[in-house]
Amino acid sequence: MLDHPVAQRLIRVLERRGRLQDDDLGALASLSSRRKVVAPGGYIVREGSAPDECALLLDGFAYRQKLNQQGGRQILSFHVTGDLLDIESELLKVADHSVQALSRCEIAAIPVREMRALIEAHPRIACALWIDTLATGSVFREWIMNVGRRPAKQRLAHLLCELAMRLRLAGLGDENGFSLPMTQEQLADATGLTPVHVNRSLKALEMEGLIVRRRRYLGIPDWQRLRQAAGFNDLYLHLDQAA
Repeated sequence: MLDHPVAQRLIRVLERRGRLQDDDLGALASLSSRRKVVAPGGYIVREGSAPDECALLLDGFAYRQKLNQQGGRQILSFHVTGDLLDIESELLKVADHSVQALSRCEIAAIPVREMRALIEAHPRIACALWIDTLATGSVFREWIMNVGRRPAKQRLAHLLCELAMRLRLAGLGDENGFSLPMTQEQLADATGLTPVHVNRSLKALEMEGLIVRRRRYLGIPDWQRLRQAAGFNDLYLHLDQAA
């Protein structure tokens, strides 16, 4: 059985995606799990593996990534506390990408067989998980647009706006600012830029008064100005789905 904090976090994730009833909440609380700590750079899911557990991120930051044949990395998404990291493993036999810890991560590993049984027995939970998967796909589409069609400075500003919104939801920041644990190299791999170009873009945003950097903290003096500069519309995050 999930310990209370883990159960509450999982329930909170799924209640953002759909309306659950008492029997659904009881079933979620009855899941078993084991807590794991993953060091920065460690693999939570490795491409080509056949995962037998699903991971709920309890603390820390993680990212999805794929490597090309030359070892070049493309970061596909960043993940924050409260995210389900690999819902795909419930139905797909083999992982087609990797998930790695960006910072020290604590995860709850839930057996895939239990999640599959839960999906079959509780259609409202299945629907909430499906909606969460669709919302993840929506984020991927926005990232493709970001890398393919936005200029460098706007591309980076858009990513910062997304992180601000998602970290606010996780209780780790707000539109005034947040702790930014990513290196410039990681930001470059997420935006299709070079680290040098990321550095120049961050300096340009700072010179325009759109952001303020203090070591790892990124301040946002005027949220609406940054949103406008980024062309940011949070529709793709589907944050109001349960409503």
